[in-house]
Amino acid sequence: MKKLFALFAVIGMLYLGTAPVSAQEPEAAQTEAPAQVEEAAAPAVDAAAATDEAPVGLHKSLKIKFVEGGVGWMIPILLCLILGLAICIERVIYLNLSTSNTKKLLLNIENALNNGGVEAAKEVCRNTRGPVASIFYQGLDRYDEGVDVVEKSVVSYGSVQMGLLEKGLTWISLFIALAPMLGFLGTVIGMIQAFDSIQAMGDISPTAVAGGIKVALITTVFGLIVAIILQVFYNYILSKVDGIVNTMEDASISLLDIIVKFKMKN
Repeated sequence: MKKLFALFAVIGMLYLGTAPVSAQEPEAAQTEAPAQVEEAAAPAVDAAAATDEAPVGLHKSLKIKFVEGGVGWMIPILLCLILGLAICIERVIYLNLSTSNTKKLLLNIENALNNGGVEAAKEVCRNTRGPVASIFYQGLDRYDEGVDVVEKSVVSYGSVQMGLLEKGLTWISLFIALAPMLGFLGTVIGMIQAFDSIQAMGDISPTAVAGGIKVALITTVFGLIVAIILQVFYNYILSKVDGIVNTMEDASISLLDIIVKFKMKN
């Protein structure tokens, strides 16, 4: 996991460092005019070329704003986004792989118990991925010790699986809180620097004040954007975890019923 985070961080740093930051200059239009009107049309063509600006794409605009906000403050915010997204993507993949059809699994276990006994049911659990199958295996593995022991085993191992499902959520919540805080800190320091410049000039220049405030607020904007993106993933992951946990609890109760019925028959 740490290697994955480091890889994402290095890729993001290299990408921002090698990408061009300056805006694309418009290409001069080459036109041919008759000889008698060339001198009269030249000033108009120069004025049009000076005012005509090529549109700057969103990607390039973000890179320009990134540099304007101060690389020293924007890089930690970018790292929060890269590391947070890495954890979120890993959690989403893990939780999707942990989702299984518990009704089909219970039916297969019940059929295996009736036809081949406990060992056949344990084999079904071994061949099924997901935390529910792991919990079932732990319960069936203690079948000979009694139903009470099976129930305690299912509950205890269910807590272990719940911890695995919630792994990494603390780091995501940390990045959600840290990104806007870094943005606010960069804004405050940028404002202090702007007022220091005003004090050094001895006069209030609207251009200097507006420029300093704009640059200072960019860090806050980027920090809030990072927090919003990670918050969406965080809530999605929480909903997936809650759904899997509810499924685990419901399926565990059904497993105990199946074991009780099987024990009564034998």
